Amino acid sequence: MKVLITGGAGFIGSHIADVLLSRSDEVLVIDNYSTGRRDNLKLQKGLTVTEGTIADKDLTCKIFKEFAPEIVIHAAASYKDPDNWEEDAVTNCLGTVNVVKASLANGVKRIIYFHTALGYGLIPEEQPITLSHPMKMEGSSYAISKNTGEAYIMLSGMDYISFRLANAYGPRNLSGPLPTFFHRLTNDKPCFCVETRRDFIYINDLVECVIKAVDGLGKSGPYHISSGSDFSIKELFDATIKALKITLDKPVEIRPRGEDDVFTILLDPVKTNQDFSWKTTTSLEDGVKKAIEWYKVYGITQTFTHLKLR
Repeated sequence: MKVLITGGAGFIGSHIADVLLSRSDEVLVIDNYSTGRRDNLKLQKGLTVTEGTIADKDLTCKIFKEFAPEIVIHAAASYKDPDNWEEDAVTNCLGTVNVVKASLANGVKRIIYFHTALGYGLIPEEQPITLSHPMKMEGSSYAISKNTGEAYIMLSGMDYISFRLANAYGPRNLSGPLPTFFHRLTNDKPCFCVETRRDFIYINDLVECVIKAVDGLGKSGPYHISSGSDFSIKELFDATIKALKITLDKPVEIRPRGEDDVFTILLDPVKTNQDFSWKTTTSLEDGVKKAIEWYKVYGITQTFTHLKLR
């Protein structure tokens, strides 16, 4: 199978590329390395890497025409600066339009898109969040632009799967609390935990579900990739210090959540469990341990967040 992955040097995209290449699929990756890392992908048979941005219409059209992918996995996204609305709009909106138009022009069978739980708004109306929950644009530039990208894919009439994700973590992840905890703890900086809970999904479990979509499972439309359980940020922190084998001089500071911060964000994975015959198998403790092992080898020089720090 020929699969084109946008953002294929990033956290999620590179893990998907590894699995596809391991089963002898042909993979073309396009990435501008804004948040992706060059060491996430190893040059090997079956892999072609193009450095560039999907916001470049001519380049996007060119690689689609030359590679002729059967499946497109659209993992490229702007998210590292919550104040850079222009880049979010150019990459997540216009870039998605370029990917969709090129897919239509070149007979792509299915496009797989990655969305975010933030698309339901900062304070969802229900827990767990079902797929019938209204999409809410307000809250962050990232959510606005990712909702727009999904809408363009729906408008195209293509066969598509939009995976609305819980908090993905694991090796190569540079966003969210886990890499932040690692970076601060290993640089003798203080940490704190907010009294909130989140739904964490380990990268290997996520990729397993995506590969099923590549192979044709699932009905055209949105799905959640979620563990179906929520964990406190304190539990994540405790798993981090256990993996690092360190003992703190005093308990970590626990801060109350802000008025505009929701206590938990939990996605309902029932439809995904049924249609993909899939569920998570990695415990939080095991997943954190594997992520920490990767951080120790490859290091972290910066971390990112979709939201403004308060």
